[in-house]
Amino acid sequence: MGLNLRRFLFSGSALLIVMTLFAAQSVEAQALDGTLKRIKASGTINLGYMQFAPPFSLLGADKMPAGYSVDLCKHVASVIQKQLNVTLKLNWVEVTTENRINMVDQGKVDLECTTSTVTLSRQDKVDFSLMTYVDGGTFLTLATSPIRSLSDLSGKRIAVIPGTTTEKALAKFLKDEFITAVTVPVKDHTEGRTALENGSVAALASDQGILIGLALTTSDPKRFSLSDRMISYEPYAFMLHRNDAAFRTAVNRALAGLYRSGEVMAIYDRWFGVLGKPGDAIKAMYMLNGLPE
Repeated sequence: MGLNLRRFLFSGSALLIVMTLFAAQSVEAQALDGTLKRIKASGTINLGYMQFAPPFSLLGADKMPAGYSVDLCKHVASVIQKQLNVTLKLNWVEVTTENRINMVDQGKVDLECTTSTVTLSRQDKVDFSLMTYVDGGTFLTLATSPIRSLSDLSGKRIAVIPGTTTEKALAKFLKDEFITAVTVPVKDHTEGRTALENGSVAALASDQGILIGLALTTSDPKRFSLSDRMISYEPYAFMLHRNDAAFRTAVNRALAGLYRSGEVMAIYDRWFGVLGKPGDAIKAMYMLNGLPE
C-alpha cells in the first residue's frame, strides 16, 4: 500500500471519528434543549402546587407542599436529576386554578403538580404528561342536608370554582337535567367547603377525589355526604411547556417507569389508602400509561 493511500485512509478515519464525536455532541445538545437545558444550568426545577386541593396538592404540617400529585412530581424530579447527573433544588411555586395555565405557558412553572384535567382546548397553550389520575365531577353536601337525590338541587345554591372543567360540566348537567339552581363562584376548594359548612350553599361541585380530601381533612368527616352520581370525566395529567419534546419525554419516562414497577401503589396508598384499594379505572390507567421503554 502506497504512502499516499495510507495517508488518505488515515485522514478519512480521523474525519469519521471527528464526525461521530460531533454528532454525539449534537444529539446531547439537542437532548438538553429547552427546559432540560435550563434545569441543568440552574440546578433548579420549578414545580407548581396548590395549597387547597387535598389529597392531591396541599401544604403539609411542615408548611411544605404535599399530596399525591406532589409525590409523583418529586419522583419525576428525582429521575430527571439522575438523567442530568446534577443535584436539583425543588423550587415550589404556588399556583391557582385561575393562573396555573399561564404560569406554565409563561415558563414560571416547569411542571404543574396539581389536579389539571387534560382537555383539547388547554392543549392550545400547554402540553400534558401521561395521565396521573382518573376522576369525575360530583357533589359534596352536609350529611344533615335534605338533599337525597340530584333533583333535590333544584332551587338550591351550588358552589363551584370558575374556570374549571367542573364549572362547564355543572352547567351542562343542570341544563340537561332541567334543574334550575344558582351557581355560586368560590375562589378555591376550602372556601367552597366553608360556604357549605356555614349554610350559604347547599352543595359544592368539584372532582370526587378533591371532595373526599376536603371531607377527610376536617375534624369530623362524617358531617359530609358525597353523591354517587358523576357529572363529568376528568383525566388528570401534569401540565408543561408546549413543544418541548425532550422534557415531556423525560417526565413521561419517569411516570411510565413508576407505573410499570408498581411502586406507584405506595404513593396511592399514602393518600387514598383510607378509601381502600384503587378501583378498576385507576388500575387500568396505571397499566395503559406504563409504556414500555
